[in-house]
Amino acid sequence: MLGPVINTVTVIICALIGTFLHGGIPERFNDTIMKALGLVVILLGLTGAFEVQHFVLLIFSMVFGSIFGELMDIDGSLNRLGEWIEKKVGKGEGTIAKGFVTASLIFCVGSMAIVGALQSGLTGNHEMLIAKSIIDGFTSIILASTMGIGVIFSAIIIFLYEGGIALGASSIKDYLSSEVINEISAVGGLLIAALGLNFLDVKRIKVANMLPALLVPFIYFMVKDFFPNIF
Repeated sequence: MLGPVINTVTVIICALIGTFLHGGIPERFNDTIMKALGLVVILLGLTGAFEVQHFVLLIFSMVFGSIFGELMDIDGSLNRLGEWIEKKVGKGEGTIAKGFVTASLIFCVGSMAIVGALQSGLTGNHEMLIAKSIIDGFTSIILASTMGIGVIFSAIIIFLYEGGIALGASSIKDYLSSEVINEISAVGGLLIAALGLNFLDVKRIKVANMLPALLVPFIYFMVKDFFPNIF
């Protein structure tokens, strides 16, 4: 659990620094920084997505994952949670919910969060999560300086998400081949790229409702192992 703890604490500290800078940067700089960050996020996402080996599986993952996500209304639930937090500590300006949801998705969707947490739980190797913490730290400063204190609350999601993967890794290690992780990472990369488009205000995509797509490759390969003659 050391890796998830380091990542969580880093985001809290850096988000506090960014919150302190909130309002001290001219709006035109904030907008340009967010657009630049969006381009970087898109590049990072596509880099992971291009590692896909089973393109048809990627299509099915995105389609069926999105269907389940819409049925569960994950995006709406995250926004309602953010709005509840905003009512408790905010001033009703709508920025806390946005910062919370955006930061939670950036920090939790992607190969580093998944693979890093798995390594932390299975082997006690925390190097990847420490590297991710550095990246998340700089990102949280930028996000918090533009979106405010809501970014800090994403640390809760980081701890629960990465900590949950790390703790549960040992029970599913027999099903986690490099092929499985690669396909899950490809899906995660595509979701990250979609989130980058949200930064650019091209068109809002409910990325949270696509999160179940991350589970489809795992389910596919698990079923494939049980019924090898069918696939």
